[in-house]
Amino acid sequence: MFLVLGCGLFYLLPTLLGHGSADGKPQGFWAKVLPAKYLNLGLDLKGGIYLTMEVDLQVAINNGTRRAMDELRRRLNSAGVGGYTLDNENSTEITMEVTDPAAKPAIDKVLSDYFGETLRASGADGPKSTLTFTDDALADLKDMTARQALETIRNRIDMYGVAEPDIRPQGEDRIVIQLPGVSDPEEAIALIGKTAILEFKLVDEGSVSAEEALRSGAPLGTEVLFERVVDPVTGAESKVPILLRKQALMTGDSLVDSRAARDQQFGQPIVNINFDARGAREFDAITTNNVGRRLAIVLDNQVYSAPTIRSRIPDGEAYIEGSFTPEEARLLAVVLRAGALPAPVSVIEQRTVGPSMGQDSIRQGFSAGVLGLCLILTFMLIYYRLSGIVADLALLFNFPIIFGALAAFGATLTLPGIFGLVLTLAMAVDANVLIFERVREEIRAAKSPAGAIKGGFDRAFWTIFDSNITTILAAMVLYQFGSGPIRGFAVTLIIGILSSMFTSIFASRWVFDLVLYNRRQMKRISI
Repeated sequence: MFLVLGCGLFYLLPTLLGHGSADGKPQGFWAKVLPAKYLNLGLDLKGGIYLTMEVDLQVAINNGTRRAMDELRRRLNSAGVGGYTLDNENSTEITMEVTDPAAKPAIDKVLSDYFGETLRASGADGPKSTLTFTDDALADLKDMTARQALETIRNRIDMYGVAEPDIRPQGEDRIVIQLPGVSDPEEAIALIGKTAILEFKLVDEGSVSAEEALRSGAPLGTEVLFERVVDPVTGAESKVPILLRKQALMTGDSLVDSRAARDQQFGQPIVNINFDARGAREFDAITTNNVGRRLAIVLDNQVYSAPTIRSRIPDGEAYIEGSFTPEEARLLAVVLRAGALPAPVSVIEQRTVGPSMGQDSIRQGFSAGVLGLCLILTFMLIYYRLSGIVADLALLFNFPIIFGALAAFGATLTLPGIFGLVLTLAMAVDANVLIFERVREEIRAAKSPAGAIKGGFDRAFWTIFDSNITTILAAMVLYQFGSGPIRGFAVTLIIGILSSMFTSIFASRWVFDLVLYNRRQMKRISI
């Protein structure tokens, strides 16, 4: 019993000793000897940000259609098939025209072998046909997009350093995010919502200038994007047009690391990026074949820099500079390192919970818990006399065990979790009541104190066990299928029930056995 109680206190001490410090952690000697586990407070107690974000699945479908068209063209070219044209003017459809009737059997074979389960054709009898995703492929694309967006957002928040965030899907295209302790919603939204599509494109340095392309339209195969430029003297920002080749030579899929840093020459904030082996080979080929040309680094259709390739870069290391602040460089590095969102996300609901509201919840929950505890302790003492003291001690033992277990498992205490704790106290007392009533029955049957206690505990055990196990099973269902606050309630309830079973059945029995051992001639029990 004392071992379990000691373990609970051991894991609870970091939270108690760190209360009031700047970072909520114990200092000095205690920081070295105590575990790095803390009892975290949820959004409703600590304050923070609540966001509901929507994933733009239509953009994901459009992008998937373009990728399917590129893959189809690659397959046809690899098979040596010509006599066709592909178009993607309607972003959700691929228009194919067979210009050489002799090539149609080969085209149909490629479609059947490689795209039979993903694309379906309509109007395939004539020279023109329309290819769209099958129902299963479309459903898989939507599901994969939502899952990837969820994981990417989770990775970004984890790298950002938010303690115990709650991130979960809602419906087909929505994600609910709770960030305890975060006070700047704009910074959080900027971090979470950035799509972070990194591309490397060559600057078109032909006869047409970017300004002329803006006025009369970009030539075929090119596009006009804008580069953000900050005046070093005034700090004024401006957008400078730049004409680029539309085809990206490389994307950020091979990116393995990104770090905010400062350039050695001027000390300006930059972002160092590193590619994996495949990406390093691609970047090596790009820089080898385009020495003397400008390579634009494009992120979310904004040009961050367009340096001239001076020489071959074989090691897969580069950097992004873009007249941004150190904080912008840090957020950009986090976004790139965590990966790109598969589709844009937008905030459709935003709430900021102030810490004062959380403190009110803690204070009210604490007051209710203390009041209920005092009433329970008083009732047990009056109704069961000296045996009520044993029940009260067993009840008090639950607190360090429950809170220590929550801290050890890294669980988050929420307002529903406090309700679960109060419910646990009631169930702990219920177990003692069952035991004591059984002991009274044994005494009325003229059994000795030792026999009455043994019979009472033995007969009540399975009743207590059955009722608590069914409650634990119900709590497990809540944890599996519930949302954040409900899961917090379920976790506290499960830990509390296990703790109350231990203290009611084993700790109380140990105290009674200890008293009987020291007073072997005891004739009656105060119960």
